Amino acid sequence: MAATVMEIYGSKVFNEHEMRERLPSSTYKSLKATIEKGQPLDLDVANVVASVMKRWAIEQGATHYTHWFQPLTGITSEKHDGFVSPQPDGTAIMEFSGKELIKGEPDASSFPSGGLRATAEARGYTAWDPTSYAFVKDEVLCIPTAFCSYTGEALDKKTPLLRSMQAISDQACRVLKLFGKDVERVSTTVGPEQEFFLIRKEDYNKRLDVVLTGRTLFGSAPSKGQELEEHYFGTLRPIVSEFYKDLDEELWKLGVPARTKHNEVAPGQHELAPIFDTTNVAIDHNLVTMEILQKVAAKHGLVCLLHEKPFEGVNGSGKHNNWSLTAGGENLLDPGDTPMENLQFMVFLAAVIKAVDEYADLLRTSVATPGNDHRLGANEAPPAIISIFVGEELEAVIDAICSDSPYAGPVKMKMDLGVDVLPKFSKDTTDRNRTSPFAFTGNKFEFRMPGSNENLSDANFILNTAVAKALKDFVAATSDAADFECAAAAWVKQTLNDHRRVIFNGNGYSAAWEEEAARRGLPNRKCTPDAMIALKDPKNVALMEEFGVLTKTELFSRYEVEMEHYSKVINIEARTMLKIANKQLIPAATTYMGDVASTAAAKQTVSESLSTRAETRLLTALSRYTDEMSDAADALKAVTDKVSALEDEAAKAHAFHDEVLPAMARLRAAADEAEELCDEDYWPLPCYSRLLFYTE
Repeated sequence: MAATVMEIYGSKVFNEHEMRERLPSSTYKSLKATIEKGQPLDLDVANVVASVMKRWAIEQGATHYTHWFQPLTGITSEKHDGFVSPQPDGTAIMEFSGKELIKGEPDASSFPSGGLRATAEARGYTAWDPTSYAFVKDEVLCIPTAFCSYTGEALDKKTPLLRSMQAISDQACRVLKLFGKDVERVSTTVGPEQEFFLIRKEDYNKRLDVVLTGRTLFGSAPSKGQELEEHYFGTLRPIVSEFYKDLDEELWKLGVPARTKHNEVAPGQHELAPIFDTTNVAIDHNLVTMEILQKVAAKHGLVCLLHEKPFEGVNGSGKHNNWSLTAGGENLLDPGDTPMENLQFMVFLAAVIKAVDEYADLLRTSVATPGNDHRLGANEAPPAIISIFVGEELEAVIDAICSDSPYAGPVKMKMDLGVDVLPKFSKDTTDRNRTSPFAFTGNKFEFRMPGSNENLSDANFILNTAVAKALKDFVAATSDAADFECAAAAWVKQTLNDHRRVIFNGNGYSAAWEEEAARRGLPNRKCTPDAMIALKDPKNVALMEEFGVLTKTELFSRYEVEMEHYSKVINIEARTMLKIANKQLIPAATTYMGDVASTAAAKQTVSESLSTRAETRLLTALSRYTDEMSDAADALKAVTDKVSALEDEAAKAHAFHDEVLPAMARLRAAADEAEELCDEDYWPLPCYSRLLFYTE
């Protein structure tokens, strides 16, 4: 099997191995300079690359190419163009130029733009991202690209990410130079853990709510959920095991370093985790993974649900963003083995703590979606309050630094500004805190808030830019100091004192923490409409403009996109509930009540002495819940119609949250009570037990 994996791994990717083998030496060196140093790519070089890439892609069965990009929908988009070029003599040749490789011109008016584009302003451009390898998928050569408007504004998720990666690299290189290390580039790396549910296709097809919204809008609690805790890391069901085998093979062909797979906590829930990679590559891989998950599931009679909370009462699905910084093979978040490395680590650690505290509101926007609002705050998902978990040992180091007191570690030592007395501490001594949004895990940070369906570009471009700002502040404070080590230690001490409020190692679910966080002044924005206002905050606009990541106009457009998206999602969910309730659930309950009433009447016909107490009690209760469903449906329609008519997008989003969601909850509560009483043969929606505990 190992030989087979080695043979197929990356076979569908125009990776460095293929470039080195196929490109002329001078072309390869020029392309490498573009990839590693950001040097412009000459059109003559691009023509050679395009010609070789085309020949390779045709060998892989490709007939078309596409500029594969990430619009503000959060998913990927592609327009396929054929290589074929008809000739005057009736034959055809296969053509692909350097210009076509470097730039494309898709429509830019039909994607979300937040007002940046109108129907009469349709032109947009895609630009090749040579740092992410091209690949062949479904007989199409996919070229990873950025996407912008005719007037130059970023209309995608990738552009600000690439800009932020450059920003943090520039600032981290400046920091390392002060430590005597001359490096050309610092890379951020990400390892996204992808959680998802698998359900049977036949059950999926019977649930209009899951088909249209990705989650169950109705469903009473099953008699068994996840309380026995036997599913986590349990033996894979045969059908799931076969699914994973095919999934691994398809991902490996595309160069996705899928490594870990297991059952997750909730029944029917699973996880796939890759090896770390450079951030933009890792995110491209994750988006491919999401697509392949769904395609492979279909081959096995399954449907992959990527919604953050498809089932009420059990764990939702996250996408943990494991983030770190590397330079020339060195992990900058590794504590190291010597005092000087320890000081360098403390500088980068303090910078991350400062960044997360100062821009927690902006970071919160990166994970704010209608689905994630349902997930956050319970069932192993962190709360909406952003805090940092560092573990007891590292917190003891921080306490000692902040208070100039002895470090109560394995070797007690007095803290002062001299680097030699900074304590050494071991790696991976922290516990796992599943309630923490942002946890240090030995040599990286795990941002646990993103939902399973999200594009991680948002979280990472914000995190990168915020840390770049903190590193820039460090350089400004220490670069001219007579004694750099003392100045660096002093900056670490001051920064940690200023931002200790964001460090919290306790239970993030407790009411006491919510009260304590409020006392500390930490933001607690529980829903998407409340969170998104941070995109318009002047301090956040200033941050993005300082590093050229996004302009004020681009940030404001994203605010409009997200608020409009929130309203549209809730509107779809509300109207789907109405359709299901009025056309399926109420008629089903009514039919069942009619048959029960007929049974009671038949018993009375046979003998008046026969008891109909059970039927009467059932009819009384079910009739009450059916009436409640009908009343709740009428109320939901009225409030949805009213809110949908609002013109101001911000007011509309808040109204959907404050008025429509509670109306939806009332309709669901009545329907779920009715489901408990209605015969399963009458109830049209497959129940939770069937959805989650299917067998082959």
